[in-house]
Amino acid sequence: MSRQNMNTEKIEKLQNIIDESKRIVFFGGAGVSTESGIPDFRSVDGLYNQQWSYPPETIISHSFYEQMPEEFWRFYRVKLLLDNVAPNAAHLKLAELEAAGKMTGIVTQNIDGLHQAAGSKKVWELHGSTLRNYCQTCGRFYDDAQLKEKIDGGQKVPLCQCGGRIKPDVVLYEEGLDNDVINGAIDAISEADTMIIGGTSLVVYPAAGLIRYFHGEHLVLINKSETQADSMADLVIHDSIGKVLGAIRV
Repeated sequence: MSRQNMNTEKIEKLQNIIDESKRIVFFGGAGVSTESGIPDFRSVDGLYNQQWSYPPETIISHSFYEQMPEEFWRFYRVKLLLDNVAPNAAHLKLAELEAAGKMTGIVTQNIDGLHQAAGSKKVWELHGSTLRNYCQTCGRFYDDAQLKEKIDGGQKVPLCQCGGRIKPDVVLYEEGLDNDVINGAIDAISEADTMIIGGTSLVVYPAAGLIRYFHGEHLVLINKSETQADSMADLVIHDSIGKVLGAIRV
């Protein structure tokens, strides 16, 4: 059987699982957003393989943000504050499943806000969002458009109107995850009857460790390459997340 025919058969199995499920949780990573043109961090063409003055892991760290803010923001504006990106078929289908009462939560490692842009309401953003930014002095909120305007207008380190430094609401390296977000994600996962993992290699911790809280009926894994959790899943589909979810009927 060809891979295409095999995956078509597996998509029908996924359709049956979704039809039978009442509390589906989706756990996703960078692969969900790469199909919207957002580069990931670890693929051949990802940020971790591109040349900068410092490794991306170093630049997107709390200590680097504090010690070398101009270089941090130069990288952040070019690589993370992206323009003209839109939800893809995967984001749209997940929002459709939520609207139909099937999807009870999305747990994402992504920081691009595309799940909400697609219409999803119950989203647990483990690593924060580039759409939210706050003054470290007065707490004033700035969205991504306001932040881009400041940087593009010549502020190498974006400042609040009070003079304080603005910080993105993303979890940098060396920073801990938000407890409320973690607890919400754990509750959603532990109460789910089906968990669909998609577009993630499951190598980023502590995020990847959350799947151990799933004790439901069906564990589905959709990713282009193999992961360490393949052997745990009831159904494994090695294909495009947008293609697979886009084929699902709601």
